[in-house]
Amino acid sequence: MLAFIVCILVSLFFKKQGGQSAFVVSLLGYGISAYFLIVQIDQPTTAFSGMLLVDNVSVYARLLIIAGAILSALFIQQRHTDNNGDVYSILIAATIGTSLLTVTSHWLLAFIAIETVSIASYVLVGYFSKNKQQSEAAMKYVLFGSLCAAVMLYGLSLIYGLTGNLDFQAQSHLQGLMSAPEPVIIIALLFVFVGMGFKLSFVPFHIWSPDVYQGAPTAITAFLSTLPKIGAIILFSRLYQAWASSLFYFSELTFWFIAIVAIASMLAGNLAALRQHDAKRLMAYSSIGHTGFLLMAVLAYQNSFAYLLFYLIAYVLMNFAAFLFIDRIEQQTLSSDIRSYAGLGKKMPLLFTAFTVTAISLIGIPPTMGFFGKLLVFTQVFDIYQLSRDWIYVLLLCVGALTSVISLFFYFKIPLYAFLRQSEEPIELKKQNNVLLFYIGILLTLALVVLGLFPSVLLNALQ
Repeated sequence: MLAFIVCILVSLFFKKQGGQSAFVVSLLGYGISAYFLIVQIDQPTTAFSGMLLVDNVSVYARLLIIAGAILSALFIQQRHTDNNGDVYSILIAATIGTSLLTVTSHWLLAFIAIETVSIASYVLVGYFSKNKQQSEAAMKYVLFGSLCAAVMLYGLSLIYGLTGNLDFQAQSHLQGLMSAPEPVIIIALLFVFVGMGFKLSFVPFHIWSPDVYQGAPTAITAFLSTLPKIGAIILFSRLYQAWASSLFYFSELTFWFIAIVAIASMLAGNLAALRQHDAKRLMAYSSIGHTGFLLMAVLAYQNSFAYLLFYLIAYVLMNFAAFLFIDRIEQQTLSSDIRSYAGLGKKMPLLFTAFTVTAISLIGIPPTMGFFGKLLVFTQVFDIYQLSRDWIYVLLLCVGALTSVISLFFYFKIPLYAFLRQSEEPIELKKQNNVLLFYIGILLTLALVVLGLFPSVLLNALQ
């Protein structure tokens, strides 16, 4: 919060160097926050009358959020060199909101956090708008997000009116749900899930993401595809863990909602991605598909969050690496169309080799981190099926495996065009002296391979 205020003051009073100063202040803020988070490991506590829950899950999730925020800040600083000091304070606000989602079981605080992230995201998408497409993307994002927020708030008002408590882990809240009229509770919960669906962009609340991902600057797209989803997934995990042991209808409703949405998102995201030619739009549908897989991981890990955190880390690394490479290609070719990658494999061999490895991890092929993360999820879902013999787990497994195979066809368009197709016109690449982001992408790709070969290093740390 202090870094947020200082960033605003720096951008106001140091106009000439405000952008660079605000960038440095934001990095210092993230670094200091990370230090205090590390101190909190194995020190569980509560604050604000139990509204904030500090445990290892929230600590590791917030460390991942901070790492993603640092990458986002570097991405913005390298690609938008104008005096844009305000954008770093907005990014800090979004980081604070996302972090709050990981530390609460209180619906009111969750709503405030979701709106903090949403409003900051609206501003980030529209901040660098330079053409009609980008302005249209920002407008769609704002309108759809505002509608989802209103629906969620109405659902929360119904829940509070019926239970008198907004802490979804509290006994009084559960008792209120049990005694309230079933149809009203079902409607209220579905309304609440609308707001969470907007942040996670799962089906059917995904319609904004392809246009926004394509229209927004790549640095902002990388942020949107990763950080808000970390917070929303951890919140969803806490909710499901709190209600899964209950035998009442709202736990069944939550289970079936997550399962159906996971299946629909995996199918819709991966099938729609098959028809995409724009790399950013393809990644938008890929993100929807991965959201479905993350929701399947939520169902799989009720008692252990280590494997869920492992897959979240893999997801963040894969997405940031992919968007860094897409941005580098776009800067040099002035195009994000995959068909324009034809013949570029010979011109940019290291980049496209690393991009191919990242795509392999996104598919879930060994020896990458993405493969091991998916293997852990599949194994746990199968173990649950053996205990419960519930057919829905078999369906989740089949859809997860099928969509992983489908994803191979659209991810492999990238090496197909780069290495096996020839350009019909002479290839002219714009010279790029700034290579920092490119090397960061290479390091992220190496991390995907190393942690895929030695996953126990990270898993032991998370446990």
